[in-house]
Amino acid sequence: MSHDAIVLLKDDHKQIRKVFRDFESAGDEATSRKGKLVETMIELLTQHTYIENEVMYPRVRDLLPDLEDDVLESYEEHHVADVLVMELAGMDPTAERFDAKTTVLIENVRHHMDEEEEDWFPKVREGLGRKALQEIGEELLAAKQQAPTKPSQPSALKKTVDAVLD
Repeated sequence: MSHDAIVLLKDDHKQIRKVFRDFESAGDEATSRKGKLVETMIELLTQHTYIENEVMYPRVRDLLPDLEDDVLESYEEHHVADVLVMELAGMDPTAERFDAKTTVLIENVRHHMDEEEEDWFPKVREGLGRKALQEIGEELLAAKQQAPTKPSQPSALKKTVDAVLD
């Protein structure tokens, strides 16, 4: 498996997209299944957001200052997802707005992932090159080992807010 940072992040995106598709195809009456799928979404998104916020975005900000605006936008997109994740984590799957809130999360995260893959990742790859992306990939893997998987754990949300306020 490649330790290229972009390859690792795209692999996470593939896993997340699969859970999104599973949720969307579960059917209106599949409340229990949807609840389990949202739990998986929360775990994947919390972990992924953490490693991007803790490793990828700070490193890109340092090494490619021209991408500062893109990084700040990504922090904000993560913040929106984190708020929805926290709300969903406390919601019962039978709640009236559970499916609607999950749909909004899915739409927002898909937009963010598409933007990263189509626009941001190519700029990062061009600006950093293979060696730097391998090094950042190693850092991502190490961060993933300690990353929270639930919003109640030391949260990526606090890190996002702190980073944006700095």
